[in-house]
Amino acid sequence: QVQLAESGGGLVQTGDSLRLSCVDSGRTFSNYDVGWFRQVPGKERELVSAISWSGERIYHADFVKGRFAISRNHAKSTVSLTMDRLKREDSAVYYCAARSRDIFAGLEVPGGYAYWGQGTQVTVST
Repeated sequence: QVQLAESGGGLVQTGDSLRLSCVDSGRTFSNYDVGWFRQVPGKERELVSAISWSGERIYHADFVKGRFAISRNHAKSTVSLTMDRLKREDSAVYYCAARSRDIFAGLEVPGGYAYWGQGTQVTVST
């Protein structure tokens, strides 16, 4: 059973960096694509970045390309999102989610994620 927990959020200033971590305590991560989503009040949750179950394919939304990086460590059942040059509009609750590798969908597709963490708040101030 996949059990996700995010960490690493916080309050930073524009231009700073943060590294979010998503850990699967069920240690069944290796067969799942993992996505990072974010949501602000009043708006729909949006897909930020995703990494395939093998780690060979990566997706970043246009609004974070060149600033965010995603990686995974199978041995530690962890997926990390490194966020550089943060902007105020990056402020949101960030969630990690897992999708079975049996769901054949491109990483840019935000659907099919069955397991979600509780989220971690990222606030970027000017």
